[in-house]
Amino acid sequence: MTTKATNIHFHEGDITREERWGSLNTTGCTLWFTGLSASGKSTIACALEQVLVQRKVHCFRLDGDNIRMGLNNNLGFSAEDRAENIRRIGEVSKLFADSGCVTLSSFISPYTKDRDAARKFHEDAGLKFFEVFVDASLEVCEQRDPKGLYKKARAGEIKGFTGIDDPYEAPTNAELILKPGDDPLEDCVVQCVEFLEKQGIVPAE
Repeated sequence: MTTKATNIHFHEGDITREERWGSLNTTGCTLWFTGLSASGKSTIACALEQVLVQRKVHCFRLDGDNIRMGLNNNLGFSAEDRAENIRRIGEVSKLFADSGCVTLSSFISPYTKDRDAARKFHEDAGLKFFEVFVDASLEVCEQRDPKGLYKKARAGEIKGFTGIDDPYEAPTNAELILKPGDDPLEDCVVQCVEFLEKQGIVPAE
């Protein structure tokens, strides 16, 4: 996306990333949770956040619905708006990661190109981005349907609903794949923690 503003210049600070992270004794990154609605993205991210905080890890959770109530409250669910939704949160996630935060971004983010763009934001800035595919089947998600959205979509009350009449492009190279339809929540969280330990983001206990 081309920047509309003119006569602007990026202002470098006087503190290096290493200095900032060192002062916090932390390592920033983004875990990007993607999957169908009701796959368990937010539930896993919430539980993981609790575990990380208990371990004194600087982290923060960014949730799709929550972001749409503030930063992205002017966006709907068209393909264009979804792309802009992910572009914005990709940039925000990058800023959080740069600050030294383990950022837990939980968004359906159905299109590969939008997730790849979020990854590129991080890679261009020298930051780590890990795609976490919360791989629950459509059948499992419809059975859960905690918000009743699938029922409304099947009844034609919601148009363009991911997995029903709008596509979900599953990741093909996710760094971590979780199977909440098979594994209990606790196991999914353990897999996340162990992954972060292996990546050197979180100290092993």
